[in-house]
Amino acid sequence: MIDRREFATMLPAMLTLAGAIPSESSAQTPAKPPAELKPVTSGIVKPGPVKSGQEGHTSQAFLTGLLTAGNIRLEMHESTQQPGAPHEAVGTHKHSEIWYVTKGVATLYINGTEHRMEAGEVGIVCAGDEHWIANAGPTELSYFVLTVGPPE
Repeated sequence: MIDRREFATMLPAMLTLAGAIPSESSAQTPAKPPAELKPVTSGIVKPGPVKSGQEGHTSQAFLTGLLTAGNIRLEMHESTQQPGAPHEAVGTHKHSEIWYVTKGVATLYINGTEHRMEAGEVGIVCAGDEHWIANAGPTELSYFVLTVGPPE
């Protein structure tokens, strides 16, 4: 199992795999950032208050902002799902998502296939892939989410 420090050292590689960091040969024109997105700055980010979502789901936001170097939207939060809670709605996005399971067992559905994830494992869904995540175990599921992509 990897700890949060090891996870942080893996982030640059995961972001590259997710297509979030443009390569030097990238010739795409960056999208204009929405006015409400503030630039992400270096420093320590403290979590916001825990908020209830759909039945059996809670979430705690860390930040949402814009990485100005590549005009990339970055969002981080930690979510919890109780045993038996319904999975999130099936979704597709313009951004990629990376999940780090901190507690419990998850099912990560990607394009018609269900994948089992346990504490210490990382799952990634690239932009445009159909997905959802659900608690697959008898105990609480907690996971840290990093979303990266174009301003939406």
